[in-house]
Amino acid sequence: MHIKYLIVFLNSLIFFACEQKKEASSNIESVKEIKEAKVKPKLAIYESFDDIEYIFNYDNDTTYVINFWATWCKPCVAELPYFDDLYNEYKSEKVRIILVSLDFPKQIESKLIPFIKKNNVLPEVMVLKDGDVNTWIDKVSKEWDGAIPVTLAYNRNNKVFVSGEVDDYEALKSKVEPLISMK
Repeated sequence: MHIKYLIVFLNSLIFFACEQKKEASSNIESVKEIKEAKVKPKLAIYESFDDIEYIFNYDNDTTYVINFWATWCKPCVAELPYFDDLYNEYKSEKVRIILVSLDFPKQIESKLIPFIKKNNVLPEVMVLKDGDVNTWIDKVSKEWDGAIPVTLAYNRNNKVFVSGEVDDYEALKSKVEPLISMK
């Protein structure tokens, strides 16, 4: 009799986890197309900054590199390959790279997802549809004036805020590597 209740309980947990996963991906069908194309980006769409605020508050032995960008921002697109390089160099380390897309909600299907697919973007992409930046920009950094690209790198010991485009991979690496080595 106890096994029956255990099975019901486990099925409920599985159902709840599946519903949470569905909600996080906002049921975008093009994500399926990306998977079929053998491009494996991690992509999730969020309505509100409150939904992603947790990524700025981890307290563990990982270094987080969070870049705000958009496909309509020429300097943002120019520096994206450097984040792919960083991802490749540190993929076996405790480093997590997150690209927070600020693309316009109407262009997610038509521009953002095709861009990710075409360029085989490697780091995780979080799409933030919350355009009310004045309510959350200071939660990212008091130094941020609202312009993109912008990158925040942090671990439990320190933070680095990089305003504007980095010139090349070595410039990005020089900002982030001290945090990685000081974990």
